[in-house]
Amino acid sequence: MLLGNANLWRAGCLLGATAILTGAFGSHGLKARLGPKADPSRIEAWKTAAHYQLVHAVATCVAVSAKRSPLAGSLFVAGSILFSGSIYALVWGQDKYRFLGPVTPLGGVALIGGWLAMLL
Repeated sequence: MLLGNANLWRAGCLLGATAILTGAFGSHGLKARLGPKADPSRIEAWKTAAHYQLVHAVATCVAVSAKRSPLAGSLFVAGSILFSGSIYALVWGQDKYRFLGPVTPLGGVALIGGWLAMLL
């Protein structure tokens, strides 16, 4: 289902705000949550997820402002949730959410699709 421009704008703004929150948590609280022996690659994965989420929050708002196809913004939103959301879950509870591993590349495909849809 494609989102309308007003909802895409809202979603982009919410993704941006939560990207800042998750990025700040990744810098200031994640290591304490994971413990002193936390694998540094988990913290890097969290940072990557926050970065991709922020980039695609902006891309969602740009897609709306540039009056591109709603498909582009919808794919950015879905891709951000799937890609970044699955990484956050995997970092937070590595064993508990292992089943989400295959979701991450699906989110990546949606993000790529969003960029290609910007051509429309």
